Amino acid sequence: MNPQWLELVNAAASGKRPHFFGDADVDRLLAIVWAMAGELAVTRERLDTLERLLAERAVVQRTDLDAYRPDAEAARERGEWQMEYIARLLRVLQQELDALRATGAKASGD
Repeated sequence: MNPQWLELVNAAASGKRPHFFGDADVDRLLAIVWAMAGELAVTRERLDTLERLLAERAVVQRTDLDAYRPDAEAARERGEWQMEYIARLLRVLQQELDALRATGAKASGD
């Protein structure tokens, strides 16, 4: 796994995060939902393309995909991917936590 993945995933955009609702928690939740929706849309499109190409070339049928069970190595790789995915989804919360920690450190003179 790339040791810098979490750093890259949590890279903060410059400027202040816009707020659209009266409750900042709703804005945070909406940012997470939109991040997840974007990830899902890209994944579904790529999966559809892959399934169509494989079926067209008679390499694998869609029923084979449904029956697949990952081995230990595949399961480990999927687990790593899931951790990176969750970090991307929760990036907005991690950035706010980092900002609060930085503010707290400045206030305490650290």
